[in-house]
Amino acid sequence: MKIMIFLVMALLLFLPAGFLPAQTNSFVTVKGKNIVTPDGQNLLLRGINLGNWLVPEGYMFKFTDVANTPRAINEVITGLVGPAEARAFWKKFRDNYITREDIQFIRKAGLNSIRVPFNYKLMTPEDYPGTWLGPGFEMLDRVIEWSREAGLYVILDMHCAPGGQTGDNIDDSWGTPWLFESPESQDRTVAVWWKIAERYADEPTVIGYDLLNEPIPHFEEVQKYRPLLEPLYKRITAAIREVDRSHLIFLGGAHWDTDFSVFGPPFDSLLVYTFHKYWNENTIASIQQFLDYRDRYNVPIWLGESGENRDGWIDSCRVLLESRNIGWCFWPYKKMDATSCMVTFPRPQYYDEIVEYSKLRGANFAEKRKGRPSPEHARAALNGFLKNCLLENNHPNNGYVKALGLQP
Repeated sequence: MKIMIFLVMALLLFLPAGFLPAQTNSFVTVKGKNIVTPDGQNLLLRGINLGNWLVPEGYMFKFTDVANTPRAINEVITGLVGPAEARAFWKKFRDNYITREDIQFIRKAGLNSIRVPFNYKLMTPEDYPGTWLGPGFEMLDRVIEWSREAGLYVILDMHCAPGGQTGDNIDDSWGTPWLFESPESQDRTVAVWWKIAERYADEPTVIGYDLLNEPIPHFEEVQKYRPLLEPLYKRITAAIREVDRSHLIFLGGAHWDTDFSVFGPPFDSLLVYTFHKYWNENTIASIQQFLDYRDRYNVPIWLGESGENRDGWIDSCRVLLESRNIGWCFWPYKKMDATSCMVTFPRPQYYDEIVEYSKLRGANFAEKRKGRPSPEHARAALNGFLKNCLLENNHPNNGYVKALGLQP
C-alpha cells in the first residue's frame, strides 16, 4: 500500500500543471470530444454573446468606420458633452445595456450560456501597467452573479488584449497586433488572465476562459506572427494553472478564429478549441478542418461566434452545428434598430445628428464645431439611448429567436 501511494504521488509530481486533477468535481469539464457537466452528462452549449456591452463597437452605434473602436466612440461622445458627462454616460451605459433582467430573459428563452467579451482596459489602464483600477471586475462579478441566479454558464472572452491581438477595430488597438511584437504587452496579457483566474478559480458558473478573440487576421503583413500564437497560449495557460486547475480554456485559431493549422497537439487536459463562422456556406466542408482537428486529437470544439446574417442562414448554421454535436454562441444578443439579434431597441430622437457628427472624427476643430449638434439635442439623444437600451424598452426579434431553435 505504501508503495502504491508513493507511485501515485510521484506520478502527480511529474505531470505538467495542466494535467493535474481539477480541484473539485463541481465544475464543467471535458471528456474526449465532449464538454460535460459535473455529473458527467454531455453539455451542448447553446449561447449568445453580450457584444457591445464591455467592448462598444461602432457599427452597433450606427457609426461609420471613422469611429468604430471603443476609444473612437468615446471621442465622439466626449466631443458632444465633454469628459465629465461622457464618463457618466459610460457608467450608465454599462448599468443599463445588460441588467439582471437581460440575463433572466436569455435563460427563459432557452439558452444555457453566455460569452462575455471584455476590454482589458476596464481592469488596468492602458498607460499605467501594474495599476488595477476600473469597472471591469465589478461588471464581471455582476454578470456572473446574475448568471448563477438564472442558471446560465459564463465564458469570459478577452476581446481586447494589451497591444491588440488583431490590429483592427474589434480589439481597440493601433492598426497592428502589437501584442505579438511587445514583451510588455504579452506580460500584461498574462497578468490580466492570472488576476481573472485567481478571482474566479472557485466559481463554477464560469466554465472557462476564451484567451484571445480572433487573433492574427488574414492581412498578409501580420502572417509572421502565426508561429507566436500557440506559444503565447501556452504561457497564458501556465499562468492560469498556477491558481486555477478547474476551468476550461478556449483557444481560438488564427485568421479571425478560422484557422486551426496554427495548433499542434493539445498541451492541457481542459482545452476547448473555438472557431468563428460568418457568411460562408453552411456545409460540412465549411467546418471540416475543425472536425478533423477534433477527430485527430479527441478534443471538444465550440463555435464562439456566428451571426450578422439572415434568419434562414442562422437557422441553417445552427442545425449544421448541432448535427455534428458542436455547441454554439451566436452574435450578438442586443443591438439598436436591427433584426440580426435577439432583442432590439429604437433609435432615440436626434440620434441621426450624432451619427452625422461621428463622421467628423479626425476633422479639424473648426469643422467639428460647425457640425456638432446642439448640447440640448446631444444630451437628449444620449439619454434616449440609455433609456431605450433597457430591456423593458426592447422588443424581441422573433425570427432570429426562432432561428436559434428557441420559442419566441
